[in-house]
Amino acid sequence: MRISEGHSQRRNVGLGLALVSAFAFGGSGVAAKPLIEAGLAPLEVTWLRVTGAALVLLPLAWRHRGLLTRRPGLLVGFGLLGVAGVQACYFAALSRIPVGVAMLVEYFAPALVLGWVRFVQRRAVSRAAVIGVVLAVGGLSCVVEIWSGLGFNLLGLLLALGAAFCQVGYFVLADHGSDGQDPADPFGVIAYGLLIGAVVLTVIGRPWGMDWTVLTGRADLAGARVPALALLAWIVLVATVIAYLTGVLSVRRLSPQVAGVVACLEAVIATVLAWVLLDEHLGVAQVVGGAVVLSGALIAQTSTPKAATAEPVAASAPVEEEREFSAGG
Repeated sequence: MRISEGHSQRRNVGLGLALVSAFAFGGSGVAAKPLIEAGLAPLEVTWLRVTGAALVLLPLAWRHRGLLTRRPGLLVGFGLLGVAGVQACYFAALSRIPVGVAMLVEYFAPALVLGWVRFVQRRAVSRAAVIGVVLAVGGLSCVVEIWSGLGFNLLGLLLALGAAFCQVGYFVLADHGSDGQDPADPFGVIAYGLLIGAVVLTVIGRPWGMDWTVLTGRADLAGARVPALALLAWIVLVATVIAYLTGVLSVRRLSPQVAGVVACLEAVIATVLAWVLLDEHLGVAQVVGGAVVLSGALIAQTSTPKAATAEPVAASAPVEEEREFSAGG
């Protein structure tokens, strides 16, 4: 009885952390877009976000400095794709398309992860997973109004899709880091991923040419003039540091599938916040399409086998693995 109560409490705490992570991540675009409209380039906002978070998590990087020699490939890949690639593509997309659309397109990633599992890892996926992919593709077509010749900026959509592909790399590398006899501590991976991402973005973005006066001024948010530094503080501390750390802690207390399902709420939160704070109203087709995209993403992600996302399946338990596949995760 006590074990059951402890498990239930652990799960409830995990769900709470996952919700905090979803809200924190979902609010990043709403805080970033006013800074972009105030004069900062998307890549400059990305550099500020990643570098600021990397400095905050520097003590964690020092604590897990052994990862530099043990898993250098994992850290570099995570920094390039899971940090620099995702953030740069997403923020660049924000300058061209609405926040809600960018987030919805980015959350096409769970369907892409299934493609990786099926065609690269050559592992079976359930029928529910295939249905999820079909729904996501159909919903995405509604979001971008494909019947009207792509009503949204094409480059913006391609950048959002780039963020989705980079997010696939994030999932795959996070899974890879948990494999083997000597798994990499996720906190260390995040800390070094941010550090490496900051170095890469420094080389690419050359922030020394940035108009730093933008940060001393104010930006427009929902008709109010908000200090730019306040928006930057939210992006660094809440939308990056807290978002990543609570996300990792939630995965530790929940299965990756459950935590991933809750993470899909980021798209809903981003869309609602953009609607309220940025006056980015979507049409009926976009709202319906967004709901379909989220439905497809949820079905696809919840049907992903555990063995492909987090915990390696023991070779001595093929019956359990088959049960997971047939039950859709």
